[in-house]
Amino acid sequence: MRNRETRAPAGRPRSFRETYRRTRLGTRLALGMGALSLVVFAVVGTALTTYMRDYLDRQLGQQMKLVQIAQSKDAASHGTVQQQPYYGWFTAVYDVSGGRAVLREPADVPADTVALTAAAEALPPEGSAHSLRDARIDGEGAYKLRACEVEPGVVLVTAAPMADLQGTVRQLITVQVVAFALALLALVVAGRAVLRRGLRPISDMAHTARGITSHNLTSSARLPVRAGGGKGGPEVEELRTAFNTMLEHIDDSLAVRTEAEQRLRRFVADASHELRTPLMSVRGYADLFQYAAANEPAEREKHLARLRAEAARMGVLLDDLLLLARLDAAEVETPLRLEDADLAALTRDAVDAFRAGHPGHTLSATVGPEPVRLRLDPLRIRQVLDNLLTNAAVHTPPGTAVGVELSVSTDAAVVRVLDSGAGIPDAEQERVFDRFYRVDKARSRDRGGSGLGLAVARSLVLAHGGTVDLSSGPGRTVFAISLPRGLPRAERGPLLPTGDG
Repeated sequence: MRNRETRAPAGRPRSFRETYRRTRLGTRLALGMGALSLVVFAVVGTALTTYMRDYLDRQLGQQMKLVQIAQSKDAASHGTVQQQPYYGWFTAVYDVSGGRAVLREPADVPADTVALTAAAEALPPEGSAHSLRDARIDGEGAYKLRACEVEPGVVLVTAAPMADLQGTVRQLITVQVVAFALALLALVVAGRAVLRRGLRPISDMAHTARGITSHNLTSSARLPVRAGGGKGGPEVEELRTAFNTMLEHIDDSLAVRTEAEQRLRRFVADASHELRTPLMSVRGYADLFQYAAANEPAEREKHLARLRAEAARMGVLLDDLLLLARLDAAEVETPLRLEDADLAALTRDAVDAFRAGHPGHTLSATVGPEPVRLRLDPLRIRQVLDNLLTNAAVHTPPGTAVGVELSVSTDAAVVRVLDSGAGIPDAEQERVFDRFYRVDKARSRDRGGSGLGLAVARSLVLAHGGTVDLSSGPGRTVFAISLPRGLPRAERGPLLPTGDG
């Protein structure tokens, strides 16, 4: 039983706190405002009641003083008080000697004269001219007693009832309680309504948030809800702006996530297709060896050569994919081997290799004899130049003019690879650097390759801290590689994002 009794009181406050926590904010604020108002009303009521009681008490004391002035003259002339001033008042004259008071007769006194006698005996013989005290007379009630000295040894005691004073104070308290209760009720009700109206924008934002939770984010990357309205004051407007800004950030994050998922699906599909084609070829040639015709020496060498070609094609594709994966994870292990190299010499070597490998295209080079010393990975920059030049040769017919220009500024060195082909449509220019993306949508090696060349080139340039820009129109396409003359990004921190671009 003792354990139950000790646990029960502890459970009730927790239940009350839990109920209070679940109450709506407007109700809690209204209750808090009501509690604060109740304290204010209590303080004001107590102060007002105390002041009114003291005021009435002083007024009664002044009234008794004026009455005793006339009564003192009457007592000095006749020995006792002949006239009763007010109904319910009592007057007595005492002879005081040796600390004892003897009542003079006749006197208008109650049956219980103990309080009046005590007031006469308590008056000091010297010093104070009068004294005031509150006393209770049996059978009569509460009285205020005033004692004053008429002449040496003679004390006049007047008793005034305090029923009217106490009744007035009680009425004042009753009026205050009723008035304050009504005011408190009106304040809580009106305050709740005002707070509910003031908090309505916050409730609207909560409704908007609930709408977000019920929105299917798998079908759309956008949130069709926003917190509207222009009411609520500066604080609510600031909260609404922050809330809508947060939704915009969520929208952007969802758009990025959706785009990344789409790129990943597209990447997996394209990679599967690109790897499936040479694998099917390898399997087909391997199946030919099951037939006698494929065992003839000439036929066997022919099929083996094709097997090696398909394996080499698949090896190049896998090398490009591995390089892109390493570039995506460059903050862990950079694939670059940086050294001081001459960009002009690398450009001339790429030009010579292009002329030897693509004699059907005319190539003009503007490089200059002066060396351009940069800190870079010569093998990777040469790969970028070869990819861009090969891209120009593959996507333009024989005889198309191709050009290479190298220029140097204070901050960067810029290599431009241009051609006079048909150009790239505007709608395709933003995606030419995506992995496995080809403008002509062909899946043939003869028309656009695997679609990784430009993606590898852009990723390598970004890893060096540079940029690749494309400008294209009918009759002119320019890829501009800009490499900084300071430290590349590979030596300054994280290299690049993990997206397809």
